Amino acid sequence: MQVLKFGGTSVGNAQAIDQVCQIVNQYPRKGQLVVVVSAMSGTTDKLIKAGELSGKSHDGYKTLLQEIEARHLDTIRELFPIGAQSGLLSQVKKRLNELELLCDGIYQVGELSRRCLDQIMSFGELLSSYLVAERLKLLGLNAAWKDSRELIMTDDHFGNAQVDQEMTEHQVTKYFQHAAAEYIVVPGFIAANAERDTTTLGRGGSDYTAAIIAAAMDANRLEIWTDVSGMMTADPRLVPQAIPIPHISYAEAMELSHFGAKVIYPPTIQPVMDRRIPIWIKNTFAPHDYGTLIQDNGEKPFPVTGISGIQHIALLTLEGSGMVGIPGFSKRLFDALLRERINVILITQSSSEHSITVGIHETDMLKAKAAVDSEFSQEIFDKKIAPLLVEKDLCIVAAVGDNMKNYHGLSGKLFGALGRNAINVRAIAQGSTEKNISAVINKADVKKALNVIHEAFFENETKQVNLFVAGVGNVGGKLLEQLHQQQHFLLNELGIQVRIIAVANSRQMVFSEDGLSHDKWKDALAQGDSMDLQQFAAKLKSMNLRNSVFVDNTASEDVARIYETFLQHGISVVTCNKIACSASYASYKKLKDLARKFNASFLFETNVGAGLPVINTLNDLVRSGDKVRTIEAVLSGSLNFVFNNFVNGADFRKVVKAAQDEGYTEPDPRIDLSGKDVMRKILILARESGAEMELEDIENHSFLPAECLEAADVAGFYEQLDVHANHFQQLLQNANDEGKRLKFVARYHNGKASVGLQAVAPDHPFYKLEGKDNIVLYTTNRYAEQPLIVRGAGAGADVTASGIFADIMRTVRN
Repeated sequence: MQVLKFGGTSVGNAQAIDQVCQIVNQYPRKGQLVVVVSAMSGTTDKLIKAGELSGKSHDGYKTLLQEIEARHLDTIRELFPIGAQSGLLSQVKKRLNELELLCDGIYQVGELSRRCLDQIMSFGELLSSYLVAERLKLLGLNAAWKDSRELIMTDDHFGNAQVDQEMTEHQVTKYFQHAAAEYIVVPGFIAANAERDTTTLGRGGSDYTAAIIAAAMDANRLEIWTDVSGMMTADPRLVPQAIPIPHISYAEAMELSHFGAKVIYPPTIQPVMDRRIPIWIKNTFAPHDYGTLIQDNGEKPFPVTGISGIQHIALLTLEGSGMVGIPGFSKRLFDALLRERINVILITQSSSEHSITVGIHETDMLKAKAAVDSEFSQEIFDKKIAPLLVEKDLCIVAAVGDNMKNYHGLSGKLFGALGRNAINVRAIAQGSTEKNISAVINKADVKKALNVIHEAFFENETKQVNLFVAGVGNVGGKLLEQLHQQQHFLLNELGIQVRIIAVANSRQMVFSEDGLSHDKWKDALAQGDSMDLQQFAAKLKSMNLRNSVFVDNTASEDVARIYETFLQHGISVVTCNKIACSASYASYKKLKDLARKFNASFLFETNVGAGLPVINTLNDLVRSGDKVRTIEAVLSGSLNFVFNNFVNGADFRKVVKAAQDEGYTEPDPRIDLSGKDVMRKILILARESGAEMELEDIENHSFLPAECLEAADVAGFYEQLDVHANHFQQLLQNANDEGKRLKFVARYHNGKASVGLQAVAPDHPFYKLEGKDNIVLYTTNRYAEQPLIVRGAGAGADVTASGIFADIMRTVRN
């Protein structure tokens, strides 16, 4: 015997029912074939709603009954030839009249009992299974319909009745041993108690019906036909990268179904597992797909077989010093919950016996609170324990696998992945069999958590990074170009998938959870929403994507101020904006501390030297125990360009204007020539070497006359350069007379820092520094005789973008 169960979507319309019957007709039979059928998709929900409305004496139930009737009658008209319709329509109409009379009676009384609701819900399966049986007969098969209420015996717990296994097995065996039909169609989900009242087996109970019959008859196998091609490593609606699971053990399937995998109803597995009957999950609409075979365990390619989650969880915590060393507290807690028929999903207890925590469904938390506080009222009054603590808006995520016990460090891998993405774990449970690791987290984090765990265990070859980019001008535009150029290399060689989730400029912003196309982001931004920094930040946080990185390519103080909120949510920050790191030391330190506390990266290599490894080199020296003695540097590519071109016969004003026209300076060149930018850079290096220093502590030996700095605007500034042309020529002449060259130098030594124009001799490393290059000399305990030198292009959109790119890659490694 084989048992096939078809779910609601598999019989959702005439075409689907015909597909089911074709599958049955073509099935290679080995003895009798039992077909268990669910209600047409959506019908049970409408029946429940109709019952609730009639129980409230609301005549809206009539509309729902009319919709149910129309759907079934229309299905008959599509599925059967005209000559066969009359009798079928009459039988279905008769059933629907019984349903209407039942609802009318409830409407008159104004009360809906659980017994009556079970009876109402039964009509969905009764109708759909009847249609399937008649369609099989039409195909010429020796088919019969059997009411499962005559086979499956339960107790009186309406809504989720418990099966009397002994009586049920007797009735099932007796019937099938004498059944003459080769194909027997049975309605799922419904059963009856000893008084022959209709009961139900819980939502999803059609799977259970099939399993009961399969176990009773020791079937060759049980097949569950649904609308997906088997069980997946995670819910594909939440985890797009989920992959099919071809083989899975009974224990693993039970764990995954218990923790929310909806492909199979949890009680289904136990009856067939006891008889070692294989379960095959198949897709009605893709019958040639392999699906998932559930049987005794075999070899697995991964230590974890699948991940799943249960939403709408509440945690109950009973705690108090009066519990320590006193037996019976746990029993009383569970007895109180049992009396209210509250299912406990998760249990964890502190080793000190000071507290015990259980997870339940949120719908039960109020009656659980009342029941437990009543049970321990005396202890609460005596202050031996605290009133029951209830926390809601939680969910459970679980990693399941028979093979987990053979691998070390799986728990660390799971919790490390959650921690790196700022997902707080509220409670943990792991069975002694090591087949399951469960964690309770905030409900808002469930999608990110499932994706993070899935990535950790099933996507070892690929890691997804989600970028939110502010500033898409010269530097930002180049960055997006470089990401586009390297996307195939990153994916194929490094296993990194970079997605641009959002881009923004000072005017507009645009988001796409699926990622913005590299060749269409400009068009999307042009049609985006008006830029609002607070809304941008709120949207970024609400999307709650794993491995999120905020990239700041601006020079905005407002943008810099918002780093804190990102880091607090575990969102990494990569920036070329120097404002945050050169603000007050307290602010700089706070950002660094937040990054450590919330496992986020805060990277700003391009703050000094564009794409040069200036900061990373310094970090490596300090982390390895070296001590910085002196830092000497030319840190302004624009100023180096200016003084490299300010030679004999040159006009200082024209040189500065040329630097501005080439894009080496800010729109207002005073920002560069004042030395303020260089002060920020040497401050950052001093801080990264361990100094607690403020910007005001740095001496600025400005070479610009005060009138130049105080000009009303840029035009006035250039006028003052003309006025003071002799001053600049004298600076140049003095250097030439000594055989030296002018360089704007930053210096840090013995806790003090300064910036200013210096004339350097031919034997100095700065003397031959050309173009817009930067150079940094680190004199340390290890590099005492000859300083460690970092030198190269220190300005330009391309090199700055490449430095930001490198920092983004570092967030992946971190």
